[in-house]
Amino acid sequence: MKRALFDVTVVLDVLLDRKPYAEASAAAWAAVETGMAEGLLAAHAVTTIHYLVRKEMSAAKAKGTISAILTVFGIAPVDSTVIQQALQLSCPDFEDAVTAAAARLTSCDYIVTRDPKGFRGSPVRSLTPEAAMPLFSAE
Repeated sequence: MKRALFDVTVVLDVLLDRKPYAEASAAAWAAVETGMAEGLLAAHAVTTIHYLVRKEMSAAKAKGTISAILTVFGIAPVDSTVIQQALQLSCPDFEDAVTAAAARLTSCDYIVTRDPKGFRGSPVRSLTPEAAMPLFSAE
């Protein structure tokens, strides 16, 4: 089974029904729910998701959303080792570098993101949800 770290953009596409991305992101999420792939979120993504869902909806909705997410996705720790490794990467965005380092240290096969260009320099291959789906079903 492939192990993938999901970038916050993909999760937010589903939660906030962001068109035109929500459909492909929901399909990748469903692959995790149905056991076609193992999905992780970087720990720092969880706080970002909570903040944005609370801002768009409510605090109660944000807490419920995080609880629901934790039934589907595992959490990739973000600690000093991850941060130190992220500092060594040549990703154009530090948040993406932290995500990439977390993916590497949790032995992910892929990073599922809507922004693969942001992960240039990542030691883990980044794929759009559309590109990831055939690899999830290939197992």
